[in-house]
Amino acid sequence: MKKAKGLLRTTSLVSINTFLSRTIGFAREIVFAHFFGATGGFDSFVVAFRIPNLLRGFFAEGAFSQAFVPVLSQYRHKQSPEVTKKFINNILGSLGSVLIFVTILGVLLAPLIITVFAPGFAHHGERFDLSVSMLRITFPYVLFISLTALCGAILNTYDLFGIPSFTPVLLNIVLILSAVVAAPFFHIPVYALAWGVFFAGIIQLIFQLPFLQKQNLLPRPKINFVDKGVLRVLKLMVPAIFGVSVTQINILINNAFASFLKVGSLSWLYYSDRLMNFPLGVFAVAIATVILPKLAKHHATNNHDEYSKTLDWSLRLLLLIGIPSTIGLFILSGPLLSTLLQSGQFGIYDVLMAQQSLMAYAVGVQAFMLVKVLASSFYAKQDIKTPVKIAIIAMFSNIILNFIFIKPLAHAGLALATSTAAFINCGLLILLLKKNKLYKTNITWSKFSLQLIFANILVIIFLFFFTPKIEDWLVAARFWRIYHLSFLLIISMLLYCAGLFISGVRLKNLRISP
Repeated sequence: MKKAKGLLRTTSLVSINTFLSRTIGFAREIVFAHFFGATGGFDSFVVAFRIPNLLRGFFAEGAFSQAFVPVLSQYRHKQSPEVTKKFINNILGSLGSVLIFVTILGVLLAPLIITVFAPGFAHHGERFDLSVSMLRITFPYVLFISLTALCGAILNTYDLFGIPSFTPVLLNIVLILSAVVAAPFFHIPVYALAWGVFFAGIIQLIFQLPFLQKQNLLPRPKINFVDKGVLRVLKLMVPAIFGVSVTQINILINNAFASFLKVGSLSWLYYSDRLMNFPLGVFAVAIATVILPKLAKHHATNNHDEYSKTLDWSLRLLLLIGIPSTIGLFILSGPLLSTLLQSGQFGIYDVLMAQQSLMAYAVGVQAFMLVKVLASSFYAKQDIKTPVKIAIIAMFSNIILNFIFIKPLAHAGLALATSTAAFINCGLLILLLKKNKLYKTNITWSKFSLQLIFANILVIIFLFFFTPKIEDWLVAARFWRIYHLSFLLIISMLLYCAGLFISGVRLKNLRISP
């Protein structure tokens, strides 16, 4: 039997792969900004891509994975390999049949879907028609990426995290090639991005199959909705749609509001959201991915102390990463956007507009991170109702805040509403975890908090005094921007690490075993 790997080591593997994906994703956004900018055509692509991404959250990384992994973990630890394999086959067949039906429905009802999720486009015929056409191309991505997520969830449950965490790299590579190589051959170049999404879904699915075969885990689909395991997953999955995917739902709600604003608003929100999602994707998703099967295992074996210990470890790690990420994104929002995106079709005005929404998103980075893990702590115990109720409260809070913030702050107000709703979601989850005695803190939290404050104050002071004004970034040469941004980021990280070290934080204190 292989020796169990420490959670820090496993999380590091997932984070490295996710960091690679996000880095290439940055290259993707740079390419998008250069070739497509913040135009009406790119606004249309954003909508056509956001909708299948929301459904991906329902059927893939979000609701399905959170429901499927705890049940599969129970099968793995309490049932024979033959029974477990039969359950996996039934899940693939049942989920696949639902996804095919949803995909066909989505393609046929594309005009209605665009009307619902981008109602402002009804006043702009070209953007509406483009969105409908591209949605019909991108919608099958839901089928392909959801089956990819099923394969990844199986591998994760069997402690094979590397391949699933590397798979998203393929999407970014395909989209870059679509923009650079394929777009010139299209009468309307932005259509190349829609087809890139379609083929990326197929490639990601095919990529994982050999690794499942190697582990003798390759499922053979069989439709069986009356299987006990399938019924259990469906029972957990349906309400989990809101609990796990509330952030994506809020973003789509923002898109609906933004469709009434000036052309480019959807694009500015998209670019700032992508930058905000870098720390969220690299660290929070990685940690949540790794701890879900561990928490499910501790719950299945009634090991309550290890359950609380694992959750405590993940929250500390997220705070170590999330607070400096918030500070960096907020203070360096303009320099980041100018350095990474300002070229070609993405001009100075676009940088200034996207900066406003990035600052608003940056406020909520820590909350977005914590929600990922806090929701997983409930799903690992197969408690779906609690996070769902909280997510619904957060969603309606976001809608109300959109009405309040949109008039004075325009598109940035929509981003601020999402950040505020994330804090509401996060706060309520923590309160209920403590109230239900699912999570216990210890006396070391006071010392840990002071250590965080000390290290982050050093970063704030440095960035406040040494960051050039935004006017300098907008007119400077690209080399100057790259040099100064690199200098600020490197020194900030060194100061932060030094502050943590001086205050007594050590790497060995962050290692625990599953």
